[in-house]
Amino acid sequence: MATPLCQYFGSCGGCTAQHIDYAIQVENKKRMLSQVTKFSDITVFSGKEYFYRNRMDFIFQPQGLGLRKKGQWDRIIPIEQCVIAEKAINELMKEIQHSFSNCDAFDVKRHSGTFRYAVIRTTPIDSSISFVLNSGSSKLAESIEKVKDFAKISTVKNILVTRVPANSDVSISSEYFVVKGKDTLETEFLGKEFSHSIQGFFQNNHAMAEKMQMYVKELLEKYDTKNTTLLDLYGGVGTFGITSAERFKEIIVIESVKEAMEQAKKNAEQNNAKNVKTLLLDAKQLSRVEVKTKLFVITDPPRTGMDQKTIATLNQQKPECIIYISCNPEQLGKDLPKLREYEIKSCALFDLFPQTPHSEAIVELIRKKETTKDI
Repeated sequence: MATPLCQYFGSCGGCTAQHIDYAIQVENKKRMLSQVTKFSDITVFSGKEYFYRNRMDFIFQPQGLGLRKKGQWDRIIPIEQCVIAEKAINELMKEIQHSFSNCDAFDVKRHSGTFRYAVIRTTPIDSSISFVLNSGSSKLAESIEKVKDFAKISTVKNILVTRVPANSDVSISSEYFVVKGKDTLETEFLGKEFSHSIQGFFQNNHAMAEKMQMYVKELLEKYDTKNTTLLDLYGGVGTFGITSAERFKEIIVIESVKEAMEQAKKNAEQNNAKNVKTLLLDAKQLSRVEVKTKLFVITDPPRTGMDQKTIATLNQQKPECIIYISCNPEQLGKDLPKLREYEIKSCALFDLFPQTPHSEAIVELIRKKETTKDI
């Protein structure tokens, strides 16, 4: 047993494992991954046990900011610090607490009030706060002025105001405007520069995400890829494809979210990756993509896994290697048998979310020996 670092542990609905020794947490996740993949030789990557998370969605309440009470979504626990959030996030939270301690907080039961969330994000070189406001509030205009006043004194580099309907519990929206800075965050992986939307998805543990980038890059370096194509499925803003771009004749990044795809194109240009092509396409329409060289695939689907049409197309295209990146090992275990001509060559666990049951996995798949050609 371990002593929880957080004074709110057990009351807050976030962390669930601070009472378990970290080594045991990791071993439990490794065992589960081995069970779902039916592969025993799991390589484990881990990092900080605390102060690692680079995004937090704090909820406004009359006394300042808080998080949801465990098992009671409509009750908010006021907090002064979150021990899994990066220290830079905690410092920005203090700035908000000081300026908005008596704000017009949103009431989740009555759907009234103005301030809903403060979404704080950080990278090694950038930071942002998105103030999520009730678009139907009668005090919306004066609340926006309060945010503008805060922007003048805050150390954060970028501030957005995001407007959402009172009856929807979301913390991102296309209805936003910039109060300070810009609407993107800058970050770095393996010496390359990337930007992504403050309103969009990005990995919440930078140090571990960079380890994943390096791991995938090193896996691909074991193959002769000089005159081949790398398909980056569910490619987001293009990080995995771009970090390995110099080893391939062509990179094709496929992403269904328009904003992410536009950012991927900019990231390729920023890193002078001239062989990177971006396609705005749903992965289940993969059959539309024609590849004339040997094919390698990185696939990084959402928690629901790959669409059946995507899997069917991969079985037809017969890539030399498929690197499956999964944020849901249980779904990974369901998808792997459907890639019927492939077997696991290597499997790694990345503990991006210590003190929780969540983790990520990277599985290297090669065609089974009876159907494999020379690589």
